Amino acid sequence: MSSADSSFVASLKPGTPETAEPALLSEIDASTRAPVFFFLCSALFWLLLGTVFALIASIKLHNPAFLGQAEWLTFGNIRTAHLNSVVYGWATNAAFAVAFWIMARLSRTKLRHVGVLGIAAAFWNLGVAIGIGGILRGDSTSIEWLEFPAYATPLLFVAYALVGVWAIVAFRFRAPGHVYVSQWYILAALFWFPWLYSIAQIMLVFAPARGAVQPLVNWWFAHNVLGLWFTPIGLASIYYFLPKVLGKPIHSYYLSALGFWSLALFYNWAGVHHLIGGPEPAWVITAGIVASLLMVIPVVTTGINHHLTMIGSFGRLKDSPTLRFMVFGGMSYTLVSLIGSAMAVRSFNELSHFTHFTVAHAHHGLYAFFTMVMFGAIYYMMPRLTGREWPSATLISVHFWACALGITLYVVGLSLGGLIQGWEMIATTTDPKTQEVTLQVPLFLDIVKHTIPYLVSRSLAGILMTIGHLSFAVSFVWMLLQPRAVAGVQPTRLSPVSAVLPASRA
Repeated sequence: MSSADSSFVASLKPGTPETAEPALLSEIDASTRAPVFFFLCSALFWLLLGTVFALIASIKLHNPAFLGQAEWLTFGNIRTAHLNSVVYGWATNAAFAVAFWIMARLSRTKLRHVGVLGIAAAFWNLGVAIGIGGILRGDSTSIEWLEFPAYATPLLFVAYALVGVWAIVAFRFRAPGHVYVSQWYILAALFWFPWLYSIAQIMLVFAPARGAVQPLVNWWFAHNVLGLWFTPIGLASIYYFLPKVLGKPIHSYYLSALGFWSLALFYNWAGVHHLIGGPEPAWVITAGIVASLLMVIPVVTTGINHHLTMIGSFGRLKDSPTLRFMVFGGMSYTLVSLIGSAMAVRSFNELSHFTHFTVAHAHHGLYAFFTMVMFGAIYYMMPRLTGREWPSATLISVHFWACALGITLYVVGLSLGGLIQGWEMIATTTDPKTQEVTLQVPLFLDIVKHTIPYLVSRSLAGILMTIGHLSFAVSFVWMLLQPRAVAGVQPTRLSPVSAVLPASRA
């Protein structure tokens, strides 16, 4: 065995002496710099590409002839490419980067063998690129959230195996001390995601289940990717960055624990409520409805904890971009989750299902909550990783307001249009003489025409978010091209450096 191999094996053995003392924050940041940069640069690339796909798909909904000459730019291809580039390209790369940085800092240990994480990042993004290319050439599996062709997924499995192992190693060799709530969420998410993805791939792609089991597995996976992968990473980020920026501990450790364990207990069942009215056993649907309503417990608990932590500190929103994005994301998490519970009620589900309301709800969760939180985390991390300041307060403001207004317009417009659409599809009139029941809007195409103004608002919202993403990209690249600060990062209005708070229990 070579000396490098020997060092590698030795570092994985429990009780390794080098893990006994906490590392300095500067040493931790230096050890995470290369893999975090790789993941963040990849995330930014997929965000911009996914934004282009999103705009094209949105315009096609109210102007079908737009780019209609290109076969590979049909709505089915481009919308699917948008979904997967955002979910597996932008969101997952960002989640990896933020999770590793937070885990290393809370574990107070340097990240080991970062070259392996670089290999994992390369494999992951190669797999995503092959998957997106396969979708555009017509090889999609047509299974929502699992559209990558089968030949792309082995690369993702290899990459995730390396990522998951190194997160566990970082936690295993943490310095002695308290285990923070953020670490609970990150470790749980890194366990849940491969469990979800592997089972869904086996049961829907490689050895497909039959009949009614297929939609059951599909919705179990699609709903839980958001709730058991992206949500824990987002909440871990909020629990970490709120105390860091504010300089005070989270309000209640016990509320944090209640929120974590109730999320773990209830969310796994919740996705089934999307199959209300489908050919599934009644008890399965009912269990999904009950679990969705019980999700009010972790949502309200977490919301109260975040709000009470912010009490007396809302004035800091104008000084800290990180806090701005985190608060917007945290409030969005509470709202979108309560709406999700309402969508499990049969009477409301009858109105909202199969409409644009569901599309608005999905974007509300993945963008208004998770993506905004990731933006805030990146604004905090980058000055500490690069030793440079963010170059422009104006670009940061444009980024926040364009994205915040854009996603608000998106969610409000499509939600309203979806409710009108749903009402028109189920509204009936009864002839008093013959008792004959007829639809108030007899032609489905008429209903489609009535949604066009709301689809136009969706495109306008997309333009606003594109402006925000371009502002973020310019800031990110500009920052990397700046000369490195000699004396390190100084506290400023753009990246306030708060004291480390080991006493904080979240």
